[in-house]
This record gives sequence, structure tokens and C-alpha cells, in this order.
Amino acid sequence: MAEQWSTLPGSEGPDLHIDLDRGDLRRSLEKVLRDAVRTGRLPAGTRLPSTRTLAGDLGVARGTVTQAYEQLVAEGYLTSRQGSGTRAAALISPAHPATASMSAASMSAASTAPAGTAPAGTASTSAAGASTAGASTAAARVQPAARWDFTPGAPDVSAFPRGAWTTATKRVLASVPSDVFGYGDPRGTPALRQALAGYLGRARGVLASPEQIVVCSGYTHALALLTGVLAAGGVRHIGFEDPSLPQHREVVTRGGLAVRGVPVDWHGICVDRISSAAVVVTPAHQYPTGATLDPARRARLADWARDAAGLVIEDDYDGEFRYDRQPVGAVQGLAPGRVVYAGTASKTLAPGLRLAWLAAPLTLIDQIVDLRQHIDRHPSVIDQLVLADMIGSGAYDRHIRQCRLRYRARRDRLVETLRLSAPAIAIRGIAAGLHVLLELPSAGPSEAEVTSLASRRGIAVEGLAGHWIQRGEHPAGLVIGYARPPAHAYEPALSELAALLSDATAA
Repeated sequence: MAEQWSTLPGSEGPDLHIDLDRGDLRRSLEKVLRDAVRTGRLPAGTRLPSTRTLAGDLGVARGTVTQAYEQLVAEGYLTSRQGSGTRAAALISPAHPATASMSAASMSAASTAPAGTAPAGTASTSAAGASTAGASTAAARVQPAARWDFTPGAPDVSAFPRGAWTTATKRVLASVPSDVFGYGDPRGTPALRQALAGYLGRARGVLASPEQIVVCSGYTHALALLTGVLAAGGVRHIGFEDPSLPQHREVVTRGGLAVRGVPVDWHGICVDRISSAAVVVTPAHQYPTGATLDPARRARLADWARDAAGLVIEDDYDGEFRYDRQPVGAVQGLAPGRVVYAGTASKTLAPGLRLAWLAAPLTLIDQIVDLRQHIDRHPSVIDQLVLADMIGSGAYDRHIRQCRLRYRARRDRLVETLRLSAPAIAIRGIAAGLHVLLELPSAGPSEAEVTSLASRRGIAVEGLAGHWIQRGEHPAGLVIGYARPPAHAYEPALSELAALLSDATAA
């Protein structure tokens, strides 16, 4: 069975997602790189990691990588020049990924249960009910800021790469023609869509051409567009992981669709419980449990989408931040004609930029763009061009690598501290992302009691209870975002959190 790996190279090269068969390592690596160049995932001129770096990241002998590079240079897929490193060669015509024929209208027939009903273990949420829950959650989020903020959903905004952004902005403003300041393409600037197609292919394993990418004003906007397209096509309800983020469910219900919960366990979403024509998933790092969708279920999810003519909306909200030795690529690469991939700069750069993107089947692009033109036009063209410049120059990759190291160190400190101060609490979802799930012991204080105590101490944490769709008995837990506190305040904030949990579990 193929295991999934991803390079984490040094400053000399970008991230590259690789599916490596551990049988014949050299031939497997040759095939992966050959296919990546042939399909355009590695655009011509892209510099590959050094043999030493790639061998270390993949856990293979350096000679294995050297031999693979030499073979592909001989075949013409790679070029190698002293002082320039090893790069992807220019081929005559990289193949575009094939997409299956699909429309929103055809998906409405794929639902396996009548609208308005929910199978055992799921729930159908009305728009009014979800709006009430969403309003309560929104109200909670606008309370006065706590001194120590561990709520999930945002990066450390003090780490925004001001220097790199300024440099790229100056470069863009000095070179762009005046007509870019007019109304632009509602799909997004061609430069950013081109840059994203290359980046997503090599870093996340997404198979999409620039024509399949739409730049949006954040993930919420992207989800609202997809909801409108589905509703116009006759879809009446959509599946969501249970638990999941209530604000995203409210976007869907406000768009006229009902929500059906799909159970989640520590292997990810239970694919055989999907009963809607479309489903929203967070496979790389399930929100909020932190579970990673295991390989067998990834394949099953792709099979479901193809066999049931369904649509998977893949929310890859923090896919770049993986800390173990088993990175996973996007599910979209398994079924590009049935999966809409959604990514965002909110976690990698800052939420305030309002930049996100969809990689969708070509058969949905016209419908998305048509709806989009009746809602808004496009995000700031300058911001799009600046991001494209940063991707092209390698500054975006360098920033992500720096953040990955910084957030991993934060995660390690959090886990170490809590295991010492509150050993009764189980820490889940630590392999990736910017948050963890803390399972509270059943014998201790309730979730509401712990969050209330945290509020009195000036510590902002988020309980697990509001994320459930299906009502009933659920484990008590806290969703802890460890990226939000600024670097200078992280240690004192962590000390306060540890003291809170130590007192709560000792009570």
C-alpha cells in the first residue's frame, strides 16, 4: 500500500507533496516525479529539493534520490546544471487533469433519503434553528477580549510577513499596467490563478488548471457561493461532519439548504452515513476533533462521490501545517471531477486579507462565476497580485515553513505542559493544524463549569458542546487554539491555561 509523504525542504526549494510506494523506492520516486512534471504539478523551471534534503524528508537513502534524479534527467523530465540545482524540464504540453461531467442539477438526484428526513445518528437542522445557534455563537465571539486568548480559528497575526508583503507590493505596483485598477476577472486575476494551480499541485496534491480556480473573499464567501449553486440546481440539504463549525452550517442554512449531520470518529467522517447529495468535510485535520481521515476512508469518500454522483466540498483550512511524518494530500486528487477543493490564506497569512480559493470541476465554474457576479466582483486585485508574486518568488513557501516550525514548537510546549499539569485530560488532534481538542474527564467538572471558570480568570477557550449537530450525550471537551497568542505572551498564557486546567481537574 502506498504511504503518503511530503518534503519539508530548506530554503532552497518549495514544499512538494509526494505519494511514495515503500516497495521499490527508486522506481516509485521516479514515477511520482515523472508524473508530476508530465501533468504540470511541477511546472517547468521549478527547483527540486537537494538530494540530501529530499532523502532526509522521505527517510530514504540519499543514493536512492540521486539515482532517481539521474534517470529523470536522462529521460528529459528534469534538468541539472551546476549552480542551478535540479529543476523540472519544459515539456511540450502538460496534460490538464480530466474532470467528470457534472452539474448542480444532476447532484440533486444523488440524495439517498427524502429531504427533511434524517437517518439514525444524524440530524436535519432547520434554517431557523441554525440561525439561533449561530447568533448565540456569534454573540459569544464579540464579548470583551480576554487577557489570554486560546479560542481557535486564527493564526498569530503578529507573525504576518510585513517585509515580504511590502517587497512584493512594491514590485507589483512598479510593474503592473494601469488597467489592473479597473474591474477584473470575477474568477480572480490570471496571475494568482496560475500561481495557485502550481502551488496547490505541488504542495497539496490538487489536480486543477488555472481555469478551474476561483478566488473568493474568504472561505465563508466561497461556501456561500457553493450553497447558492447547489440550491439553484435543486439540492435541498447538505451533509456536515458532526461535530463541525456552527458558523459554517449557518452559512448553508441561510442559503436555503438544510443540514444533515454525518458522524465522525477518530478515523474521520463515517462515509457510509452520508445521506445527502453533497457533503462538507475537513479531511486533513477534522474540525474540531483534529482527526485525520484515514486512507481507506479517503478512498471510500472518493468512490462515494463518483458512484452516487455526489459532491465533496473539501475544506482544507490548515492543510499546510502538519507536524508528523505522514502528511496527507488533498482528497481532491483522488476524484477531481467530484470534489471542490477550498483553501484559504486566513491561517497561512492573516484572516484580514479575505483571500480564499476554490478548485472546482470545470462543469461548475460557470455557475459559480455567474452567481458571484450578482454578489460581488472579486477581492482586491492588488492583494491578489501580491500573493501571486509571493508564491512565485518562494516567499510564501518560506513564510509557511517558518510558521510551521513556530507552531510546532507551540504545540510541543502545550502538550508537554498540560501532560504535567493536568494528566487526566486527553489531548487529541496534535498531528496537525493550529488547535487541539482537550477531552475533559467524565468524573470532573462539566464543560460549562470549566469554561465559566476560564472566563472569570480572563482566559478565552471554546467548549465542544456548541459544535454538535445531533443532540444527546456527548463527551465534554475544549477546543484550544494555540496559534492566536502573540509570541511574547505565549508562555504566560500557557501558564494560566495550565493552572486553570490543573485546578479544574483537581476539584
